[in-house]
Amino acid sequence: MKRLLLATFLVLAPLAASAQDVNAYNQALAAFNAGQLDAAAPRFFELSAKAADEEVRAKSEYYLAQTFARKDMPVSALVTYAQIVNTGPSHPNYLQALEGLVDVQQKLNEQNLVPNILDKAYTPEVRDRWVKLPKEVLARVNYMVGTISQRRGRFEEARALLEAVPSDSRVYARARYLLGVVLADPHFPGRPAEADTLDKAALAAFQSALDAKGPQIAHDEVKQLALLGMGRLHYGRHEYPPAIASYEAVPRYGRFWDQALFENGFARFQGEDFGGALGSLQALHAPQFEGAFQPESWILKATVYYYSCLFDEVKTTLAAYDKLYEPMAKQLEPFSGEQLDLLSAYNLVAAENRRLPGPIYLWIRDNERIQDVMRMIAQVDAEKRMANELGAWRGTGLVPETVSSLEQVRGTLMQIGGRFAKSRLQEAAQNLRTFADQAEIIRVQTALDEKDLLLAGVDQKALLKSQSIYRPKMPGAAWNYWKFQGEFWRDEIGYYQYTLKRGCPAKLQGK
Repeated sequence: MKRLLLATFLVLAPLAASAQDVNAYNQALAAFNAGQLDAAAPRFFELSAKAADEEVRAKSEYYLAQTFARKDMPVSALVTYAQIVNTGPSHPNYLQALEGLVDVQQKLNEQNLVPNILDKAYTPEVRDRWVKLPKEVLARVNYMVGTISQRRGRFEEARALLEAVPSDSRVYARARYLLGVVLADPHFPGRPAEADTLDKAALAAFQSALDAKGPQIAHDEVKQLALLGMGRLHYGRHEYPPAIASYEAVPRYGRFWDQALFENGFARFQGEDFGGALGSLQALHAPQFEGAFQPESWILKATVYYYSCLFDEVKTTLAAYDKLYEPMAKQLEPFSGEQLDLLSAYNLVAAENRRLPGPIYLWIRDNERIQDVMRMIAQVDAEKRMANELGAWRGTGLVPETVSSLEQVRGTLMQIGGRFAKSRLQEAAQNLRTFADQAEIIRVQTALDEKDLLLAGVDQKALLKSQSIYRPKMPGAAWNYWKFQGEFWRDEIGYYQYTLKRGCPAKLQGK
């Protein structure tokens, strides 16, 4: 999609003002075509702001954006392209600006500003014009607008946009994954009556994301997300064996492996494979995931033990939960209320961590959208320095205008990052409150069940002593059995399987 552009010269009617503008414009074009970008940019800026001739003004604005892009100032180019797109189809370089906007989005891997600009510009009046865009550009536009439609709950519109992305596009896998998410959403129109049809279509979309051919953007991560999507869909349908197969297909030590381990624990628990559930959680609680924020995993572990009437293990697990997460909840209290302003919220997660619990800090920072904001702000700051330090630009109106525009972008990004950071902080605090309550319920119910066993005269210790622990079934001839002895070996993490005794007397086996 990238290509070297040679600007064409203008020949207009010889009105005095127009002739002067055309002459200045042609000089700027000559500098641009010769690669003298430092000289071209101030000239294009002056003409875009002051030229009497409208065509000169419009074309100078477009080539100013092109100059920024070629000078490796993609955010400044983004701002200028966006101004043209917001002007609408009356601008002579409207479609070229759309293409330039998609180019800089790809260069920046930007997920917030450009998709929203395109969504706002994507009106019924311009859609027929947009089909004239190059095929790959239109595919990316459809994908980006589709992401905004999905976030805002416009599911049928999102479906149409995502299905329009062709299989030879580099965003095809991303589009198919997101299409699966859209179709599987419980709020998609037609559910629950058409649930089976929609679920089959969602599974097909996830599979297409896995099978996509040719160069694909971030295909390894998209494959992991598609597997998670398939696992979640099967889990929601109570189809636990295929859910487990999907979760276990997520590559070990991949970006989303910890999430797959956690969700696989739930799938195995619901499938009544209590030993497998504890095996997944054992891996998740290995030192390699020491910084992970997974409070619910400890509640699930306690629940597995509770359903096996292993009450001592329930108490030990809940004590471990309290030790890990009670201090985090207290440390988080000052930062999870409505009084926290957005700038402070963003700075909490963007700066070196000194105040937040470490796992929560990492949980927020690891999110793709907050990383996008931080990366973009760093680029904005780099471009501000470049504009201020370029000797050829000093004393021209280009510097203050460019810096001012970049400051506005920075402020918008800070607001986006602040809203996201604040939302995640509140989510973390709410999760900790919810799981603390669940831990207390399990603790109370465990005490009541222990009392019932005691009153019924059940000797649980004798019951447990009468049972034997057997080695788990081997998946195949190539597998070896090693008893876990407190050490986590990298090549064993993810392959743990517990075998459990049952502390429930016969009349309670249905627990």
